[in-house]
Amino acid sequence: MTMDSTRAPHVGQVGGQATPVRRLAPSVHPPRSSFDNLLPEPLRPRRLRHRRTAVPLFAVDVLALVLTAAVVPGPQRPAAVLVPLLMLHVALHTRRGLYRRRLSTSALLELPALLGHALILWCMAAAGLAAVGPQHVLGWEALAAAVTAQTLIGCAGRSVVHQFQRWSDARHTRSTLIVDDGASAQQISSVLRALTGYGMRPVGLVRSGPAATADSEASVLPLLAAYEDIGRAVVQTTVRHALFVRSAHAEPEDPALVQLFTEHGVQMWVVDAAVPAQPAAPSAALPDHLWGFAVRPLHPRLHHPVARWSKRGLDICLAVLALLAAAPVMALCALAVRISDGPGVIFRQERTGQGGRTFTLLKFRTLRPADEYESATRWSVAMDHRMSHVGSLLRRNSLDELPQLWNVLRGDMSLVGPRPERPYFVSKFSHTYPGYRARHRMPVGITGLAQVNGLRGDTSIEDRARFDNHYIDTWSLWQDVCILLRTAGSLFRPGGS
Repeated sequence: MTMDSTRAPHVGQVGGQATPVRRLAPSVHPPRSSFDNLLPEPLRPRRLRHRRTAVPLFAVDVLALVLTAAVVPGPQRPAAVLVPLLMLHVALHTRRGLYRRRLSTSALLELPALLGHALILWCMAAAGLAAVGPQHVLGWEALAAAVTAQTLIGCAGRSVVHQFQRWSDARHTRSTLIVDDGASAQQISSVLRALTGYGMRPVGLVRSGPAATADSEASVLPLLAAYEDIGRAVVQTTVRHALFVRSAHAEPEDPALVQLFTEHGVQMWVVDAAVPAQPAAPSAALPDHLWGFAVRPLHPRLHHPVARWSKRGLDICLAVLALLAAAPVMALCALAVRISDGPGVIFRQERTGQGGRTFTLLKFRTLRPADEYESATRWSVAMDHRMSHVGSLLRRNSLDELPQLWNVLRGDMSLVGPRPERPYFVSKFSHTYPGYRARHRMPVGITGLAQVNGLRGDTSIEDRARFDNHYIDTWSLWQDVCILLRTAGSLFRPGGS
């Protein structure tokens, strides 16, 4: 199967801070002497640490639960009951977004959610205690006292945490890039400079349109247009926040910019300049705003450790099972290749993985290339006359891909993700097709959304990139399962690649 994926051009780290107000020009690089040097070294940026508000808020919730259980009168309650109560408490708060970093915090706005969660928590506790034994039954008076005490203690504790956060943010503002060059961006920039309590210090405007506006020309901040300049500014000024300002009919966030900021550990926000902050639905996260502009955090789909661990866990479990089930088939394939084409059963080729890092991909050899240059630069060998009948059979049924299960176990790849491509084509396609370089925001895979929709072999690269980016933007574990099921069904419909 012909495979393709992208690798973003990387940005060098340059010391010093650019203070003059000017438009930064794209960097110019000298020509390379061979295709091996077309790509710079893989990007391994320094991860920036954000202050986490979840830890002190979690401590407040634990303290509120323990104090409530200690001071509320009533029958003796087993200490072990606090553990499931705390787990339920954290789950409810996480679902409502009460542990998220917010720009405009208010304990009073969180009070209805705290009251509702305390009511659910202690009603569940009363039901559980009643099931344990009649001596542990929690009366109505004790239940009302517990709900009231936990709500008030939690609200007071959160108020202290929020006040300290605002004080700390005002004293230690963080460098911020504003992604837009319109009037709204200028207004937000002025707000952030005047109100240091948001903890953001604008250091540059990132142009999102094809041309800068007149307001951008008059801006007191440098205007950044090229990805190289944006990456350099992120490193030089230690950027911690990026605000994507969206006006009416705005285009979606640039996937390449999202990838760049994610790689450098920048916390991203979407500011709806044309939409006022609206109250959230009862089950949704609490609304947030930046001086009246609706704002929400922008996270890559796999930003949370639980999401990464769940995807990795699924990969390991299924890859182990698949290797055990396919071991006889792989042994027969290896024997057939050895008898038909001679020594060298496994074919190794350099591919580009997540974040632009290269790895060695394993396949059953179906064709022996003339030299290393042909292996790295030839697009497709599906109709090559040098391919034996065994090689053609393996490729038609995708059996040559089975050794990639070992790549999955090693962590080079995932079962589902954008297909990896050779560095030569990564460099070529990333300069030709919009959005192609953003495909490396997550691990590459054996199969993907593009492949199950028929985009295999010599098909449109632009369509593949669009499907891959859509998969990344809408990722879920269930979507991975669906793609794997569709891939398994396609094995019974052999096709060339």
